[in-house]
Amino acid sequence: MLKGYKIHSIINAKCPVCQNDDLYLDKNPFHLKSILKMHERCRNCNTKYAMEPSFFYGAMYVSYAIGVGLGIGLFLIAYYIFKLNFLNTFFLIAGGIVIALPVIMRLSRNVWLNLFFKFDRTYLENE
Repeated sequence: MLKGYKIHSIINAKCPVCQNDDLYLDKNPFHLKSILKMHERCRNCNTKYAMEPSFFYGAMYVSYAIGVGLGIGLFLIAYYIFKLNFLNTFFLIAGGIVIALPVIMRLSRNVWLNLFFKFDRTYLENE
């Protein structure tokens, strides 16, 4: 449905160029042994994901932004909707971020990749 848009590639962890191949060897981010194991290249369009050594260090900045956004969202929900005190709100935020960490790690890599690659419309026309 959203194929051809970056949001499709980011949410579904697909190749940012053709959006046909999966980025990760294991689709489940909660299998912690293989959380960041990616294909080196797309099996469909042969795009090399890591353009240089340490390419994904930049994803840490995206991860930080996603974590801060999640923390702010959890704070607003816990403190203003559920009326929790500050200590319980803190524990809810910390627990929520720890539980969401595998998803945040992958999501930040997906966003980082999509900043550097553009979708190729010829792959949309070939289907």
